Amino acid sequence: MLDPALPAPPVLEVDLGPGVRAAFTGRAGGTSPAPWSGLNLGLGVGDDAQRVLGHRAAVGRLLGAPLVFGTQVHGAGVRVLTADDRAARVERDAGAATCGEHDALVTAQPGLGLGVLVADCVPVLLADPEARVVGVAHTGRQGLLAGVVGTALDALLAQGARAGRVRAVVGPAACGRCYEVPEEMRDEVAALRPGTESTTSWGTPALDLPAGVVAELRAAGVAEIVETGICTLEDERFYSHRLATRRGATTGRFAGVVALG
Repeated sequence: MLDPALPAPPVLEVDLGPGVRAAFTGRAGGTSPAPWSGLNLGLGVGDDAQRVLGHRAAVGRLLGAPLVFGTQVHGAGVRVLTADDRAARVERDAGAATCGEHDALVTAQPGLGLGVLVADCVPVLLADPEARVVGVAHTGRQGLLAGVVGTALDALLAQGARAGRVRAVVGPAACGRCYEVPEEMRDEVAALRPGTESTTSWGTPALDLPAGVVAELRAAGVAEIVETGICTLEDERFYSHRLATRRGATTGRFAGVVALG
């Protein structure tokens, strides 16, 4: 049974225009013990499922809409959610809602929250407040190469959005100063996604995935892009899979969430 008394967690709210509610969660405000330590929203990292569902439900209450998450597979699959999906989510346990293997979600349905889970990958929130359509994209290295940003944008456009009106927020993620990769990998990714080539603060090859996302959004005609500039490996308010792995541990997942009011 989910705990309806769990208070709304603190979040980093972002502006995607009138009639749109959007935010990024962090560690704070949850009840997961170590090693998840806080508001873990990930069901696949060994935490108690009922506790995680309680966290998801609390975020949904804060957003004012039941949340839907995709099962993320580092691909470019997108799912457009409809009024039927909202009805199904309201009837069921809102925290448990998933909708298959998709790394991008889009909806023009008011009162249905979309969520994207991350812990170093780039969470992207999208909205055209005039067309009344929103979306999310889970953008890691593989997803960026697969074109998940473009897939999400195409789905928004198919729902009536215009690229020039779309607002985007690029959320907390591993930055180009910290995301170390082999030189060959850096060169291969940079050849396909300009703007991603980087060097760590200690002088080794790296990738700047947030910069790659911004470059792809701009190339698609999105003009209004906000970058949080927060690095998950430097700011422990957010979960980092890479940082936990270095310490020989596991960790939780935070989320970017968005809904039409």
